[in-house]
Formats: sequence, structure tokens, C-alpha cells
Amino acid sequence: MELSTGWLEWLVLGASHELMLFASIGILLFGIDDLFFDLFWLTSRDRDQSADSVDAAAPLFGKLAIFLPAWQEATVLPATLTRALAAWEGENFRIYIGCYPNDATTILAISSLIARDPRLRLVIGAQDGPTTKGDNLNGLWAALGEDERAEGFRFIGIVLHDAEDHVHPEELALYRRELARYAMVQIPVVPFVDRRSTWINGHYCDEFAEAHGKEVVLRSRLGLPIPSAGVGCALSRHTMALLAIERGGHPFRADSLTEDYELGMLIGAYGLRARFVDVLGAAGDRIVSRGAFPISVETAVKQKSRWIAGIALAGWDSLGWIGSNHLHVERSGHDIWLARWMLWRDRRAPLAALVLLAAYAALIVTTVGWAGQELMGWKMLPSNGVVRALFAVNAALLLWRLGMRGFFTARWYGLEQSILALPRAFVANIIAILAARRAVMLYWRMLRSGQVVWEKTDHFHGTPVLETARSRATPS
Repeated sequence: MELSTGWLEWLVLGASHELMLFASIGILLFGIDDLFFDLFWLTSRDRDQSADSVDAAAPLFGKLAIFLPAWQEATVLPATLTRALAAWEGENFRIYIGCYPNDATTILAISSLIARDPRLRLVIGAQDGPTTKGDNLNGLWAALGEDERAEGFRFIGIVLHDAEDHVHPEELALYRRELARYAMVQIPVVPFVDRRSTWINGHYCDEFAEAHGKEVVLRSRLGLPIPSAGVGCALSRHTMALLAIERGGHPFRADSLTEDYELGMLIGAYGLRARFVDVLGAAGDRIVSRGAFPISVETAVKQKSRWIAGIALAGWDSLGWIGSNHLHVERSGHDIWLARWMLWRDRRAPLAALVLLAAYAALIVTTVGWAGQELMGWKMLPSNGVVRALFAVNAALLLWRLGMRGFFTARWYGLEQSILALPRAFVANIIAILAARRAVMLYWRMLRSGQVVWEKTDHFHGTPVLETARSRATPS
């Protein structure tokens, strides 16, 4: 019994020390990375791209195409189309809806709307669904080309949205202004708050508030490639033509889980200008794209694993690094390294999840060690000065990190959600760990099979609770 207890003591205390050391160093490196980014954002706030408005070009006139891919969206698509048609009354646009021949439910649900409104164009793909979102979008691009040739005109731009989005009435007018100067324009994506899912749904609110309040804002200020969110995003017609030429007629990657992200990175790699725009409309509300996000752990993990697999794993294969053979464009050394830093931040999710897993495992094993010390007289390993210093620095970085998260959540959603954002960070970490594990498995299946299938996320579509700070805009 004493021998077995001794081995248990050695195993628990040794594992506790090694896991804690690994996690502490990892958290320190990630914390320093985040701190530098935050300081960069703070010191560059005077470099607001809105200052170039004095040189603003005249808005583009002509028809905009809205691409809306759909797979099994019968419950939400009719309401989305009705809202969009009403919001954009008086605008010159056409909505292309991509459906599949084996999704009769969705087709029937929107058929009456399409029959009576010429602004809607149903495009039924040649293959049964689901294929991939990129493949669906390529079908819409082909239909757009057919319409242009048949009707003798050219669209001025393409807008990307999802089947559940709540669009803003002034969104298209904003794109007309900005596409006169930029190849791509992205507006903020604002998740709805669902009171029945404070922790799961709410952590999306926190993450998007920070990502679209700081992360993408800084990239836009510095003129670096910015990721397309796949919704609330517009591209000029010339940009889409360039991407189509480069990819054999298909501007969207049909074998990608995150074709929207890669689209934004590729545009930046070609040296084209993109801008993130967070402004107020005429009524004092923000021009944003709102939508519902997962409310359960299962659906959140499924969605985030697709993001991680597509951006951090498969995206690395297809995009490489700015300045590499994959992405070659004339840039200064300073800009290349800044762009690579942003790519690193996009791709660090699996490693961050491993560090978080080690940290939580260390906490559990250390707790067992403390219990052994009290109950069985184990002797805990003494902590040295280096470990204590790591703990102190990491604690300070953690407080800074939580403070920044709470600050951005408060700007978008108010004080109540800001306070909830602090404990929600723990929930976000657990989901990130589970999603990273699933992402690795998903990526492995992609490598073995060579096939990519659209993993559509099922969202809750009830009566949402809007954010409380919707009049607050971040200068972009």
C-alpha cells in the first residue's frame, strides 16, 4: 500500500509541476502576443481611415447582386427574404438564392415570393446537396454571368449574406460609397443576445464584439488583409472577375470549409485594398449585419471546429504565408511581417487550445495533490522564484485580457453583458478546447477522403433580444 501510494504521489506531483510549467509558459507567450496587439491598437487609433473621406469617390450606380446560399433553410429563409426586400425598398439589387434539387422543402417555402418579385432569382444547382458553401456560391456566380450576358449589363458588386441574416436598410448605400475605392468592404457582424442561452450564445457576443471592435479594425487601419466574415461583406465586380480568372472561372474555393476567410486573405495578398467600416446610419443606429448564433454546446463546437479546421489547418495548406510562394505580391518587409503576424493569430487556435487544456489539467491535478497533502501527508514540490514570477505575470495578463473583453462587450451590449463576459471567458475556453479536438479529426478526414462537405450550423431563430448599445460605432 505504501509503495503504491508513493508511486501515486510521484505521478500526481510530477504531473502537476510539468503541466503547470508548460501551461504557464504557453499562457505567457499568448498573453504577450495579445498585449502587443492591444497596445498596437491603442497607439494606432489616430490612424483612422475615415480621414481619407475628403478624397472619397462618387458612389457607384448600378445593380448590386446579393448572394444567399441555402441548404435546408425553409424555416428561416422566407422571413429573411421578406425583411431584405422591405429594408432595401427603392434600391437597385437582385438576390440570388442558391438551392439544391434535393431540398424541395426550401424551394417550396420561397417559391411564392420568387414568383411575385423579380428582384429574387432562384438558382438550383446541378448536384444534390449539400456540396460546399463555396460550390453553392460558384453556382450563383455562374447564374450572375448568364444574366449579364442575356440582359446586356454588368453588376457593380456582389454582397454576401446567409439565410438567417437581418440586414440594415442603409447597407447597400454604404457599399456603393465604399466600393468606389475598395475591392472589399466588411461591416460588423453583431450576434443577437438570446436570454435562454446566456453562456453559450453570449460568448459569441463577446468574441465578435472584440474581433470586430479591435482585431479587424486594426488590420483595416494598417492596410493589411482583412478576413471576410461571409456575411455583411461586399466585393467589387472587378475583384470577383479577377478571382474567377485566377481560379479557372470559379471565384470561390469549392474545397474549403472557410471560403469567405480565404477570399479576404487572397484579396489582400493580391495587393487590393479592403476596408472594415463601422459607422452610424441616418437614424443613429449602427450599419451592421445581425444574426442568430448557436445556443447549445454541440452546435457551437460544430461551428467553431469548422472555423478552426478551415482557417488554422486547411487554410495554412492553401494560403501559405504572405510573401511565400503561395502568396507573392510586392510589399515592404515591414508589411509582410505584420501580415504574417496576423496570419499567426488566425492560426494559433489549436495550439492555444492545447495550452488551455494543459492549464485546466494542471489545476485538477494540483487540486488532487493538495488533497493528498492534507489526507495522506504528501509533500508538495516547493515552488521556485521562476514559477512564482510566471504566475504573477500571467495573472496580470489575464486581468488585462478580461478587462479588454469586458470593455468591448460593454461598447456593443452594455454593462450587464460586460459583467457576464468575464465568467463567460471560461465557457469560451471549454468550447475552444472541444472545437480544436473536433477540428483536428475533421481535418484528418478531409486529408484521407479528399472530400469537403458543407457543415451547416443550425441556429436558433426565435424573437431575439437586441444589443443595448446599438448606437455605438467604432471608428474604422
